Amino acid sequence: MRDLRIVFMGTPDFAVATLKALLEANYTVVGVITAPDKPAGRGQKLQQSAVKRFALEHQLNVLQPTNLKKESFIDELRALNANLQIVVAFRMLPEVVWQMPEYGTFNLHASLLPNYRGAAPINWAIINGETETGVTTFFIDEKIDTGAMIFQEELPIDPTENAGSLHDKLMNLGSALVVKTVQHIEKDEVTTTIQSQHTDIKTAYKIHKETCEIDWTDTIDHIYNKIRGLSPYPTAWTTLHNGDERYAIKIYEVEKVLESHSHAVGSVISSKKEIKIVVKEGYISLKVLQLPGKRKMEISALLNGFKFEKEAKVS
Repeated sequence: MRDLRIVFMGTPDFAVATLKALLEANYTVVGVITAPDKPAGRGQKLQQSAVKRFALEHQLNVLQPTNLKKESFIDELRALNANLQIVVAFRMLPEVVWQMPEYGTFNLHASLLPNYRGAAPINWAIINGETETGVTTFFIDEKIDTGAMIFQEELPIDPTENAGSLHDKLMNLGSALVVKTVQHIEKDEVTTTIQSQHTDIKTAYKIHKETCEIDWTDTIDHIYNKIRGLSPYPTAWTTLHNGDERYAIKIYEVEKVLESHSHAVGSVISSKKEIKIVVKEGYISLKVLQLPGKRKMEISALLNGFKFEKEAKVS
């Protein structure tokens, strides 16, 4: 049985679940590497990452390098004398870092690799209408998410799932898979599988603001999947033309209504109870949205104080 000394690297809530699982399994975490504190909110106060807050609560040694190649950080990392490094939702590591520990550096990725390598695997799986996803542990190499796979665990995607609910399911599934991976490394029982390099691999590109804009001329399924795949963050958006006013509205929750009609695509049809956007195969019924400068709200609340003009439309 190997005596493991672990360095954990991660930043957001997704990574906290794994760090918590490692501690609950009584593994020795000799250091935690996370992002530097960043200004956030109206007051631009420095905010600690979710991983840093958790690590400090559990009296763990925290390092926050701005440059992972800097000699002083490399020396600090080496001084921890770790023999295994675990990466969950962090950034790309230089070779000098991932090659350092005796038993390697492995990563948890929220997809069934080799599909959905990249920054936003949870979002793109839903946007692309997948019915299944999962988590993968793999040893890091010089490229992004291409290393030899250790374990995978599959998970079905519910037809009404959004990125937030899928994130939480994969977070819990992934933390258990990391512990399983560590147990096998501890016993020196790891076998790996080289990722296939077929040409039709789907990629999880980084999502930008323009990625989130809704194209109402697209199919009803594509629109529906895009909205739920971007909810609650970073959120699909569209421009509402309401009389002389223009609003960039965020859309969080919708329903599909398949129905033939003769309305112009992009028209807004409103009543006292609902708001529907006309699409080619029917309507997208809005359930939860956000106007600029306002809170996220359900349609019933919006209709109490907002009037849609007869010729209202989205684009």
